[in-house]
Amino acid sequence: MQKIIDSVLLFLRGIGMGAADVIPGVSGGTIAFITGIYKKLVDSIKSINFGFIKLLLQKKPVAAWKHINGNFLAAVFSGVLVSVFSLAKLISWLLEYHRILVWAFFFGLIIASAIYIGRKIDKWNIYTVIFILAGAVIAFYITLATPATTPETLYHVFFSGSIAVCAMILPGISGSFILLLLGKYEYVLNAVRDLNTEIIAIFAAGCIVGLIIFSNIVSWLLKKYYDYTIAILAGLMIGSLNKLWPWKKVLKTRLNIHGEEVPLLEKNILPGQFQQIYDTGPMILPVLALMITGFILIFLINYLATVKKK
Repeated sequence: MQKIIDSVLLFLRGIGMGAADVIPGVSGGTIAFITGIYKKLVDSIKSINFGFIKLLLQKKPVAAWKHINGNFLAAVFSGVLVSVFSLAKLISWLLEYHRILVWAFFFGLIIASAIYIGRKIDKWNIYTVIFILAGAVIAFYITLATPATTPETLYHVFFSGSIAVCAMILPGISGSFILLLLGKYEYVLNAVRDLNTEIIAIFAAGCIVGLIIFSNIVSWLLKKYYDYTIAILAGLMIGSLNKLWPWKKVLKTRLNIHGEEVPLLEKNILPGQFQQIYDTGPMILPVLALMITGFILIFLINYLATVKKK
């Protein structure tokens, strides 16, 4: 019975990761970290290696499954897949009609996540501070980068998947936003919504390759330079807040594949400026309420995880 409960909880964590990965500015890796499965996830993905292939060639599927912690990965990634396929339309709708409120919720969530991850640093010194600042600068720069226009070839779809999926390993770096910079966010989202199996398969293949390669790098860094790696991850979250600020002024727009005008470049502004420019209420109270809700949710999840361990 306990195994079933644990699997369900892992599945729900996967749903949270999938939902985060769909939204530009939020990372599935953040959800993995705050729900306590980050290191186990990295190590399990890393174990998909030559040892795993060797066991398969020796016709030992059960041993191969245990080698990669298959039950854990199956529970988490089934939740991710269900979330991505079921929430693609909902997230698109929320971002189109309630963008400010969506950003507000995740702004509070990421602030709390950065604090939570920062508390995992064992020894503070000048170097940990430098790495936090470096992570923040990198993430901040990424949020300012201009989205590119790239060919819609299968090669570019594969490449985009292998790069964007690193967000599942790096808290604070949004896979959806990386896709946006690569000019593939809407393209992939529409492929998921329309069940375009060819595009989905190529993108998934890129994701698998990227995950295996990058998980080995991160696992090594966590073992050799734990505090500095955690410091960079916390910094990445802090820097990503620039993307999640609720009130923005659109500087440049583009036409999506449906011929609709959507934001391309945006600038953060104050609530009063937002009201003046767009002649609409900045919804300060709902925004603050959702920021606080997102903030509290992180520590509530942490508290429940602590109670479960006890």
